[in-house]
Amino acid sequence: MTEQTDSLVLEHLRALGSAMTDHGERLARIELRLSAIEQTLGSLYTLSGSDRDRLDALARRIERIERRLELTDTE
Repeated sequence: MTEQTDSLVLEHLRALGSAMTDHGERLARIELRLSAIEQTLGSLYTLSGSDRDRLDALARRIERIERRLELTDTE
């Protein structure tokens, strides 16, 4: 190889190295954001389960009140 070819190869290798570093940093940011999304989704599932439990408890209370007031249909 000639000196000019060596120089050109080195220039391309540096450009590739720089691009790889940029991609690595970008991938790290994407992974961080994905982790935040996963945590948020987990929190939403937890809240959803809690809300469901509260609604079930309210439904039981309403049914008990209706029975005591004799408001239920006897079919």
